[in-house]
Amino acid sequence: MLALYAHPFASFCWKVVIALHERDIAFEYRQVDDQHPEHGAALKALWPVGQFPVLVDGDTSVIESSVIIEHLDLAHGTAPPMVPADPRGALEARMLDGILDDYVHAPMQRIVGDFIRPAEQRDPLTVEQATVTLNRSYDWLEHRMSTRTWAATDRFGLADCAAAPALFYADWVVPIGAGRPHLAAYRARLLARPSVVRVVDAARPWRQYFPPGAPDRD
Repeated sequence: MLALYAHPFASFCWKVVIALHERDIAFEYRQVDDQHPEHGAALKALWPVGQFPVLVDGDTSVIESSVIIEHLDLAHGTAPPMVPADPRGALEARMLDGILDDYVHAPMQRIVGDFIRPAEQRDPLTVEQATVTLNRSYDWLEHRMSTRTWAATDRFGLADCAAAPALFYADWVVPIGAGRPHLAAYRARLLARPSVVRVVDAARPWRQYFPPGAPDRD
């Protein structure tokens, strides 16, 4: 049985869990929090940095969400892989995965991270720069999604696993807005996907802890 060290509210953990659900792969969820100190200790023994998700597959530990998803493609499940077998399709999927992680997910987290600092330690420049990056990324994605249903190739895959948590939370801190209807429609498609519905619902008990006020909306 696979084991995943993760937390239901952690956005990069969503990315992996969505892929697990999409490919109907059974796994043990080892929730990392104060109520499960043994999981935190085990996680740090596997990966001293302490970041999650981390997947344990027998004697193998796999770190980093995108690599975990590719590992699952290679070793588990019978549904279509999240990364296309076609080399050009695979490159496109990995490119979009990286863009969504680095230019949507990461700036969103920088804004949230600044918000949870003590007021005297906050850095308005960090928030300003991250907001600019998000808006530029939104504009690029708006153009891209004007002609497609999913982020890469013609089916749901790795890039969409990255997009779901990134856009879900990013829209809370820097709204996509009515001026980007194609990107907003893509976010809505993601949130209607059964695998994404499952992670959104699993995370609801922790919404109150989202710093900017945890709006009760999808």
